[in-house]
Amino acid sequence: MSETEGKELDQMLRGCLKQDREAQRKLYKHFFGYALSICARYSQNLEEAKEVLNDGFMKVFTRLRQYDPHKPFKLWLRRIMINTALDNYRHNLRTYHLQNLETAEPEADPYDVVQQINYEYLISLVQRLSPAYRAVFNLFVLDGYNHEEISRMLSISVGTSKSNLAKARANLREALKKSRIEEYKQYV
Repeated sequence: MSETEGKELDQMLRGCLKQDREAQRKLYKHFFGYALSICARYSQNLEEAKEVLNDGFMKVFTRLRQYDPHKPFKLWLRRIMINTALDNYRHNLRTYHLQNLETAEPEADPYDVVQQINYEYLISLVQRLSPAYRAVFNLFVLDGYNHEEISRMLSISVGTSKSNLAKARANLREALKKSRIEEYKQYV
């Protein structure tokens, strides 16, 4: 971060601490894209991601006094967005529908086209995963947590975390394979 950007961020944070609505708006606008990209990974759709994002920013504004200015703000914001997304996951866990057994455990296949797919498409595939698979996949693959940390965060066993990750990967492989077949069929 450049010195100018750092000063602007400091001004925004000081304004937010004083409950200045304009400073809050600027901070929200400045980090909107970054925060939304985090929330979208944990949500079923864009609407849910925006709800999580707004809840996360409310936590940012109400807990800003807890932020340590000697550490990067972006990392603190990321942590809040992830925790808010996990709170949303836990809250909605009872309302999510169980998956059909046929789609829950597809056979593992070495077919790999991940390098050929763009980010938005991959995120849309991740959003189609069941909430439990999506949460573990995001925490492990994208956010770098280990299975012990994930088990504590989601209140599941380490074995369940490992199983959910394997099943999420298998589901993503199957979805990628189907998309390639469907893409091929449109040209035949």
